Amino acid sequence: MTHIRVDHHDRVAVISIDRRERFNSLDVETARDLRKAGLQCARDPQVRVVILRGEGGVFCSGADLKYIRAGGRAEDLGYLSPESRPADAGYGAVFKQILEYIHSTISEIKRASKPFVAAVDGMAAAGGLGLAMSCDLVVASDRATFEWAYGKTSLTGAESSTFFLPRLVGLRRAMELVLLNPRLDATAALEWGLINRIFPAASFDADALGLAQEIAQGPAPAYAVSKRLINQAATVDRLDFHLDQELDQLWRIADSPDFAEGLAAFFEKRQPRFGQGPED
Repeated sequence: MTHIRVDHHDRVAVISIDRRERFNSLDVETARDLRKAGLQCARDPQVRVVILRGEGGVFCSGADLKYIRAGGRAEDLGYLSPESRPADAGYGAVFKQILEYIHSTISEIKRASKPFVAAVDGMAAAGGLGLAMSCDLVVASDRATFEWAYGKTSLTGAESSTFFLPRLVGLRRAMELVLLNPRLDATAALEWGLINRIFPAASFDADALGLAQEIAQGPAPAYAVSKRLINQAATVDRLDFHLDQELDQLWRIADSPDFAEGLAAFFEKRQPRFGQGPED
């Protein structure tokens, strides 16, 4: 696994996204390897708690827009399509390949019998925000930031973001994040209910590991049942259906003129000039 590393500390597994030169964004290969690591840790009976983190003072910035702008790689885009029917051209097809893996990872996180802890140091934006929210606990360093960010390029939310946001922060604040896109620091994220704890950046990794090790010493079978019941009460059993809806809407809108303009503006470091109006 090129950009995904798994380290074990007794009964705690730590999955690290190590692609700092691209702000720990996910291309198809990295998303595929993240899914593989998530599955392995979720099903390893020796692992009681899993930490998901990013290297280099960044958690995750979501799907790799540079990779998407370049059209991906042919060997990546073909894996969901029969040889007789190549993958469709367009930005949406590239997004779809990445999101298939990310959404599968998120489903596994919620189905797993053990707790997953997101350790957010630095930026969690777009799909990175969704990945963090899908975990059972979220701890953040005092330099962490949280941002919706999808609207900057005319994208709808995905990676569980539209599912968990209203459940965590309420309808009004969820709409504020979508429409006004505030960048929340760790203190605001704690106040809003996005995270559970704040630790100093200087000791963040050790503090996050200490929290996970404390949980790992607890009654694992009871925690597993409690997680399942709480998720059931919060209607998380509808997550897979919602992830399918997110994927369907995002890959379609990624082929719109507004996304092409938003993507160009992102790389040209200017304000986008959206003008197509709402999708029918």
